[in-house]
Amino acid sequence: MASIIANELRVRLAGRRLFGTVEVLKGISFELHKGDRLALIGPNGAGKSTLLQVIAGVLHPSEGSISIDGKVSALFHLNVGQRRESSGRRNMVLRNLLSGYKYGDIQEKLPEMEAFADIGAALDDPMETYSQGMAMRTVFAAATAFEPEILLMDEWLGVGDAAFREKSDKRMDEMAANSGIIVLATHHQRLSRQKCNLGLYLDSGEVKFFGPVDEAWDRYLNPSKPKIVVQG
Repeated sequence: MASIIANELRVRLAGRRLFGTVEVLKGISFELHKGDRLALIGPNGAGKSTLLQVIAGVLHPSEGSISIDGKVSALFHLNVGQRRESSGRRNMVLRNLLSGYKYGDIQEKLPEMEAFADIGAALDDPMETYSQGMAMRTVFAAATAFEPEILLMDEWLGVGDAAFREKSDKRMDEMAANSGIIVLATHHQRLSRQKCNLGLYLDSGEVKFFGPVDEAWDRYLNPSKPKIVVQG
């Protein structure tokens, strides 16, 4: 069963001052389970991208722990893990090999990946010659070919033409219906309210709210809104 359990995550990165560090994530804790779709929301610099990188394994927490059960595919930082001098087709194979899939299974899926990317003969050209949209098509087609159990995204729906956005949106819906976990860092309120059931509101590296996505957006957009809490 796919799951992500984060416990008191803290990440410190080198700051501007010599030998100094900046704490960019401060005591982050949350749990996600099969079927959850989480929207990471908050202002620029809140720590959303850093948290995505921790979940992807690109960064490691300075303190705390993160437990991940399931295969992870990340759709951000397109250059990470890519051989820019290799063709799009070769990178499709490499990405899935790194994700732990067998070469024979990848070869069987290649025609489907090629059709989904729909960039024609350019698939045999080096990825360093690709536009941002072509690279996203190639990476998205490869990363979602096996319906990954955990998919990490950073505003991917905003890339590409209308036809590709429609295809990728449909695939996202299919993945959600198949009960994978989706973590989407986004500034798009309407999209995340439609696609996600949970929201994690970050500000200055701290969790301000974790819970239903509608309430997360309400807390973010109305931070000073009066609240009454009754416990008993």
